[in-house]
Amino acid sequence: MFERLGQGPCAVGELAGELPVSRPAVSQHLKVLKAAGLVRDRAVGTRRVYSLDPVGIDALRAYFTHFWSTALSAFRDEVNRQASTPEHDT
Repeated sequence: MFERLGQGPCAVGELAGELPVSRPAVSQHLKVLKAAGLVRDRAVGTRRVYSLDPVGIDALRAYFTHFWSTALSAFRDEVNRQASTPEHDT
């Protein structure tokens, strides 16, 4: 669903038609994504059209960039620590 919305805006009914889940399930997933700030919606006649929210996506990207930077630094430090211990000398 998230990847589909990355291709462009889509109404709930269209999403449900493209996915192996019910329309109510699609609506629930979209509700969660909207609450997380990852999608936004707008009324088009009687339909709700959903699209990715660039502000939320950017915040998520920044979070993962920081997370991976911190995790990789910790991994590097641990590798260096283990490499400097006597039992790892050959």
